[in-house]
Amino acid sequence: MIGKLQGIVDYCGDGFVIIMAGPVGYKVYTPEFLTPKSTATLWIETVVRDDSIRLFGFSSRAAHNMFNQLTGVSGVGPKVALAILATLAPDTLSAAIATGDAKTIATTPGVGKKVAEKIIVELKSKIGSVGADLGAADAGGALPDLLSALEALGYRRLDIVDMAQRLVADNPGADVAKLVPMALKEISGGK
Repeated sequence: MIGKLQGIVDYCGDGFVIIMAGPVGYKVYTPEFLTPKSTATLWIETVVRDDSIRLFGFSSRAAHNMFNQLTGVSGVGPKVALAILATLAPDTLSAAIATGDAKTIATTPGVGKKVAEKIIVELKSKIGSVGADLGAADAGGALPDLLSALEALGYRRLDIVDMAQRLVADNPGADVAKLVPMALKEISGGK
């Protein structure tokens, strides 16, 4: 099996790239943004089905591990797992799972509330330390309230979730009344 692939990006398609490793071009499905003629190093997961063999590539071990965990959830295949990782960074996804934030996971196109909740139920005990640390930092439940408040002000969840998670982790014990002004200041560039 191929574990890691390094080569020149020859072609970028819709959700995949062709990486030339020597004289061989490998078609790799990836959520990463790569440009033609650049050098890429990807951790590879090979998925074998009755009718195909597909390579999925990730620039970090965290994304590769999260892909494997997601595809271990019943009803979540490689295509859905790839879509989730194209929408959410592994740390953001881990934190969403740890805090039970199905709404953030459901921001992924093609992932509804039921699938998001199933991912949380099946992976909550398996996620890494990043999500567990945020879950401990957010024991008071400030993250969902902060996200709801910012959404009510017109911000898209997908645009604010990373910043909100960081604020909650950096300010343990702070309530929403303190976090919202800090978030607005950060959104406006600290002005």
